[in-house]
Amino acid sequence: MPSVETRRAAVLGSPIAHSLSPVLHRAAYAELGLDDWSYDRFEVDEAALPHFVEGLDRSWAGLSLTMPLKRAVIPLLDEISPTAASVEAVNTVVFTGDGRRVGDNTDIPGMIAALRERGVEKVESAAVLGAGATASSALAALAVICAGPVTAYVRSRERGDEMRGWGRRLGVDVRVADWAEGARALEAPLVIATTPAGTTDSVAADVPRDPGILFDVLYDPWPTPLAAAWSARGGTVVGGLDLLVHQALLQVEQMTGRSPAPLAAMRRAGEAAIASR
Repeated sequence: MPSVETRRAAVLGSPIAHSLSPVLHRAAYAELGLDDWSYDRFEVDEAALPHFVEGLDRSWAGLSLTMPLKRAVIPLLDEISPTAASVEAVNTVVFTGDGRRVGDNTDIPGMIAALRERGVEKVESAAVLGAGATASSALAALAVICAGPVTAYVRSRERGDEMRGWGRRLGVDVRVADWAEGARALEAPLVIATTPAGTTDSVAADVPRDPGILFDVLYDPWPTPLAAAWSARGGTVVGGLDLLVHQALLQVEQMTGRSPAPLAAMRRAGEAAIASR
């Protein structure tokens, strides 16, 4: 069995081979001098998750969770934070000294921190492209920084109803528009694109002459056509790597108890990993 000084953490999900989390967390450990810490990745689906969690020993400090495990893990936990409860999604599990499993969601404060790093503290309105799990986290972040309505551009009535439901739960005035009108979203002061690669390519040519802020949650390949067009027009762009680094930074702080985590070193490691792909 590992010595008491050795601590372990990992990211779980399916698929997981693409994850940059090991690169970011290991860079943080190196900068913090945590030579006895390790961080790995494991291919784990919803069916395998309970067995995996039950098999962990006391050397484990925490877990990062990606899809499809962010909701599946909740019944396995002793406690979840109000932030995680607000969107019914956990991306961080910390194992406490007394053996409890505590879940949190660092995606939401990670979004807020990534925007604040670019000087975005408050906006009067916003648009969200998409209606999946990341879109609900975006709404939770907008509950903090957006003073007015949020328009969600979706592909179906059911998705629209889901976004309205999240809006009511989070205290956000959500209005729904059809995906076919997505070019209109780009006129908003803040646009958050939460859709898979290629989905927003069709509106890249519609970026307005004087755009506001774009938060595109993708990071590979980067820049996306929409992000490139936005930058070419002089708009502010926040990318998926910004989100990934900020949410990972919060995970490192929670799992290790060391603060502040080394943001610059983690970002450099992430940029280098993406460039080498």
